[in-house]
Amino acid sequence: MTRQLLPLMTEPSAYLSVPELLYRYSAGERNFRGITLIHGSLRGAKLGGIDLSRAELVGTDFSHAVLSGANLSETNLRNVNLSHANLFGAFLSGANLFHARMQAINLTEADLSGACLANVHLQDALMHLTCLTEANLKGADLTGAHLCGAHLWKANLCHANLSGADLCDVNLCEANLYCANLDTTDISETVLTGAIMPFGVSHE
Repeated sequence: MTRQLLPLMTEPSAYLSVPELLYRYSAGERNFRGITLIHGSLRGAKLGGIDLSRAELVGTDFSHAVLSGANLSETNLRNVNLSHANLFGAFLSGANLFHARMQAINLTEADLSGACLANVHLQDALMHLTCLTEANLKGADLTGAHLCGAHLWKANLCHANLSGADLCDVNLCEANLYCANLDTTDISETVLTGAIMPFGVSHE
């Protein structure tokens, strides 16, 4: 018997269960804009190209999931687990990722401009050519993160931990690095014009 698909509600309050989302995705749907899915488990799910913009996904488990090219712009992702997930080329501009777990995540070429990444766990993250312009990374743990070629213009990295991070060719112009941990971090090829350094002095 063929299962009948019900019309998908796309208002911000539209609740969708994990099985229903996976079924619709497998049937070819990609637009899940504005859905609500709280504390669900999508661990290891393959959801490349999905549109979850402006969705409510608080506490959802996306660990080891494939979300390459996904649209998560302005999505509420507080306390989510994105560790070891693949978000290559994903769109997360304006997303709320407060206190998210993102260890060893692949954010290569992703757009996180204006996103809230305060207190996130980004240890060993792959962030090559990632756009983090004006992102809030206050208190974020970026230990060992690979940020080669990333754009962090005017980003807030106050109290962030960048120990051992790869900042080769990173744009940190006008970024706030006040009280940031740069121990064992090579910043010799980092663009720091106008940045506020860890001791509160502006870099010329």
